Amino acid sequence: MTNGASLVQDVLEIYKSAVYELDTEKFLSIYAEDVHIYDCWGNWESKGISLWKESVIEWFNGVNEDGYLLKVDLNDITIQENTNIAFVHCAVTFAAFKGNTEDKHRQMTNRFTFGLKKVNDSWLITHEHSSLPIDMQTGKGIFNLK
Repeated sequence: MTNGASLVQDVLEIYKSAVYELDTEKFLSIYAEDVHIYDCWGNWESKGISLWKESVIEWFNGVNEDGYLLKVDLNDITIQENTNIAFVHCAVTFAAFKGNTEDKHRQMTNRFTFGLKKVNDSWLITHEHSSLPIDMQTGKGIFNLK
């Protein structure tokens, strides 16, 4: 699957636009077949594109059913790369808007780490880890950016 991501930054832009468009195929195009995901939600991990696809479809269907547009912002991006391997960490903010309005319904920020490899001149995510800090008093996740 070719995603046209000749730069690591391209992968991040495809991620953002695919989430906004709720485009499962476009979103999955930036992931390797053998991707290993540690996500904040649902399963402890997803190994392989098939399991990840199930999670993405469920996520996008839920956003669509609720009638939201999901905008993604990436902050504090650090990219380290060599010829074939790259490492990215950043804060990813997901903001849900009702339809095409500026009526923000909710927002949360996760910490993300991506491991990427170059395949046929395109960067693919081989490992993704999202996390939230935990409030030690309540045991609940902290969803706000810093």
